Amino acid sequence: MFESFDALFLARAQFAFTVSFHFIFPAFSIGLASYLMVLEGLWLKTGKGVYANLYRYWLKIFAIVFGMGVVSGIVLSYQFGTNWSVFSDKAGPIIGPLMAYEVLTAFFLEAGFLGVMLFGINKVGPRLHFAATCAVAVGTLISAFWILSANSWMQTPTGHEIAANGQFVPGPSWWAIVFNPSFPYRLVHTVIAAFLTTAFVVGAVGAWHLLRDRTNPGARKMFSMAMWMAALVAPVQIFAGDMHGLNTLEHQPAKVMAMEGHYQSHPNGAPLILLGIPNSARQRVDYAVEIPKASSLILKHDLNAPLAGLDTVPQDEHPPVGVVFWAFRIMVGLGFAMLGIGLWSLAARARRKLYDWRWLHRAALVMGPSGFVAVIAGWVTTEVGRQPWTIYGQLRTAQSVAPLDAPAVATSLLAFILVYFAVFGAGAVYILRLMGKPPEPHEDAVPTHGPVRTAGITPAPAIEGGRP
Repeated sequence: MFESFDALFLARAQFAFTVSFHFIFPAFSIGLASYLMVLEGLWLKTGKGVYANLYRYWLKIFAIVFGMGVVSGIVLSYQFGTNWSVFSDKAGPIIGPLMAYEVLTAFFLEAGFLGVMLFGINKVGPRLHFAATCAVAVGTLISAFWILSANSWMQTPTGHEIAANGQFVPGPSWWAIVFNPSFPYRLVHTVIAAFLTTAFVVGAVGAWHLLRDRTNPGARKMFSMAMWMAALVAPVQIFAGDMHGLNTLEHQPAKVMAMEGHYQSHPNGAPLILLGIPNSARQRVDYAVEIPKASSLILKHDLNAPLAGLDTVPQDEHPPVGVVFWAFRIMVGLGFAMLGIGLWSLAARARRKLYDWRWLHRAALVMGPSGFVAVIAGWVTTEVGRQPWTIYGQLRTAQSVAPLDAPAVATSLLAFILVYFAVFGAGAVYILRLMGKPPEPHEDAVPTHGPVRTAGITPAPAIEGGRP
């Protein structure tokens, strides 16, 4: 029944499905690990029990999110060897070491201290436990560093040579590969996106409980911290996104043309198309709502600056404009909505109504999933906009796929869909149930089943309302 499907399309769909599921969890765990580090640091500094209680509250959720992120990520490495074996063969000398560095640095660091972080809260001293939390938080950032370096090299490949057998091999310096032209911008943009994703989840949970009991100290504290993050970091993210866009224009102009919907070149200033329906058959955007010359102002800082369109790019190198066009607008639209919530919270804070404006709480609750949607939309913009290339400008996606039959890929895709929705759906429901419970004083510790103490060592006092 799958003979009519294209194996390349199915392989791309399978990888897109699994990586989209996976991307949700690191986007949350990176920000949540840093949030836990801040909470425990504030407890050590101030001795206020509200921070310790919030730490315990979110630690349970972090444990589940981290575990699901690890499990969902393992699948991706297997797909490199099954569906994308040609890519793995050609790019393995570059991608393989970068992925190995991630395991040797980030994963070992996280795995080494995660147990202390989760199960040592009543067994080691507070400062040693804080060091373990910091190690896990730093490990998540190091993991993002190496993964994004590998992805960015595929977007802007530099520092390599092509061997006689067609493999991409390292050149004189690995630093040119690691710090390729798009990597710093992508790293900053993605990490900030993870922080904002976590902030809006935390803010939504706080808002949910404030709508039921605005006197709950834990709900008030988490909502206040989340809104500070939205107000201060959302503008930084918009600026970082603009810089990333300018870098993309320099190195991947066809992607920006698709993002902007510029099928045709504009020699005297290009309009900013706000909305419309891309029509690749007629090479135009139907029903376009646009601001004249605004795109030239944003991208070139000159109203009359010329901008090239997709008419300057060979037809077989056009990315899927419709997908990129709308994914980009979803990401940008949500970014400005986050900024709006942040500014709204500042107005409420200035009037001392942060915990009283119920419409602000409702809006924050609705915006809870916005970070996940934004990061997926950004990923779609980045990856689909790179097409038809796996390694931009040097290796096509059609040349990277393994010689598999369509039924084999389709069968595994269906299996992934069923298993992922069952397993990760159950995990998501459990996380929502944990979030539905209000943060309480003297939150229960993460359950442990090991011995109360190791021989000869006296356990440190538990984290309760203040310093031990």
